[in-house]
Amino acid sequence: MSIYSRILVVADINNDEQPALARAMKLASKSVSQSRVTFFLSIYDFSYDMTSMLSIDERDAMRRGVIHQREQWMRKIAAPYLLDGIDFDVKVVWHKRPYEAIIAEIFANGHELLVKATRKHDVLESVIFTPTDWHLLRKCPTPVLLIKQQEWPEETNILASVHVGSENPIHLELNNIMVEDALSIAERLGGTPYLVNAYPATPTNITIELPEFDPNTYTDAMRGYHLTAMKALRQKHGIPEEQTLVEQGLPEDVIPDAADKLSASMVILGTTGRTGLSAVFIGNTAEHVIDKINCDVLALKPAGYVSPLDPNLAS
Repeated sequence: MSIYSRILVVADINNDEQPALARAMKLASKSVSQSRVTFFLSIYDFSYDMTSMLSIDERDAMRRGVIHQREQWMRKIAAPYLLDGIDFDVKVVWHKRPYEAIIAEIFANGHELLVKATRKHDVLESVIFTPTDWHLLRKCPTPVLLIKQQEWPEETNILASVHVGSENPIHLELNNIMVEDALSIAERLGGTPYLVNAYPATPTNITIELPEFDPNTYTDAMRGYHLTAMKALRQKHGIPEEQTLVEQGLPEDVIPDAADKLSASMVILGTTGRTGLSAVFIGNTAEHVIDKINCDVLALKPAGYVSPLDPNLAS
């Protein structure tokens, strides 16, 4: 796992309380090397670009003034969260699309982790107007930690949602990445890592179309396969059996239930960054799950993932 010593935190412009900054500082304080936290905000006001009575220089001066005011506000609200030994900086940019500004900042300055507060998204809004969170889950080149409004207890549980039933190399690689992060974060926070896997129920159409089909045999075989795969994964990483869960059902049901039962402070999910129409009409598992979870969510990409906003793609 990355040591996450360079962390980018997105400011919540609508609140004085900044849970994302608090979480970033806690993670940075556990880093084994010198840490740096950048408090970031992307702002834009259409009216400042449409004031035809002002010259370009005057409009630029107005924008600089707004940016300066925001920087002062951010430094003021950040003061209670700052910790000794952690380098801290504030950055405000003028940009129409926040997610593009955030990702551009990550590429420009090599941040290793993005931390942002989140909220529950309206279903219709999520389909028609893709929220910034969804853009970041799909396109951000670094891990994305989305923060909910709750504190981490001293002895916390970290839950990694693995996909042990798949033979897809990308899923297998993501499983290992998620487990390694769960182990590392749990160790640094004095917590306990857990692995959870959801396996599918017997398709109802099969039992109707094939009367001789035995659903119980199918279910037992499916569960056995996933239990065996989970055993191999947990043994590879030295995780006890009692810290694994294999449950029947959809991931968007199984994962939130497991998080509630374990009082997890963080759920780690893998996302392959699906974009385009498939993302709109199908969505990623992470996006189906995230609104149902009442704790922080860490979304990881597979190694070698290339963001569609990578500036090197244009060259």
